[in-house]
Amino acid sequence: MPASRSKQSLPQESETDSEPDTGRESLRRANPGNLFVLTGPSGVGKNTIIDRVLAEAGGIVESVSVTTRKQRESELDGVDYFFTDRESFEKMKKQNHFIESAEFAGNYYGTPRNWVENRIMEGLDVVLVIEVQGAKQVKKQFPQSILIFLAPPSMDELEKRLRTRATEPEDVIAMRLDKAGQELKERDVFHYEVVNEDVDQAVNNVLSIVYAERCRIKP
Repeated sequence: MPASRSKQSLPQESETDSEPDTGRESLRRANPGNLFVLTGPSGVGKNTIIDRVLAEAGGIVESVSVTTRKQRESELDGVDYFFTDRESFEKMKKQNHFIESAEFAGNYYGTPRNWVENRIMEGLDVVLVIEVQGAKQVKKQFPQSILIFLAPPSMDELEKRLRTRATEPEDVIAMRLDKAGQELKERDVFHYEVVNEDVDQAVNNVLSIVYAERCRIKP
């Protein structure tokens, strides 16, 4: 069964006002967890896959992104996203509170730095479910991060999934399909590719990556 994701709290400014390091020193400390990045086109099934992985692997948590996007009826603040306004987001970005940030369809998305670094230092694996643009930023700041690209079996299937979920207007669907075509050209940025044709197989493949990386001898 999918994991039941619990509500989390966004670190307050008072907890993040100190000058953050680049992430390299944090990840060198004793027994840190791994930082995984899972990305892929919108509609490819990232949330479905990661919920199953969180339920089965243990010792791994998903980072919750901050966004200025409007909250959907099915979403919970602090579970699916931390919802905020543009002014607050821009202030956080200026103060370097994000590991990565990106803009899509007029909305901002960002990964809270302190939250991620604290969990890694606790020995937990952290997975970021983010856009390709953000994944490249993470790779630059955290060379030890493990990047996984979740791909659709075909563009036709991806379009079908986007239309089936019926959460966005036609112009946004068209924008997402165009962006998906661009993202598929950047798969060489990642360490692993998992094709989500069969959900069970895709989950098993991602789990295999998580377990293998836990066993890998790190310099």
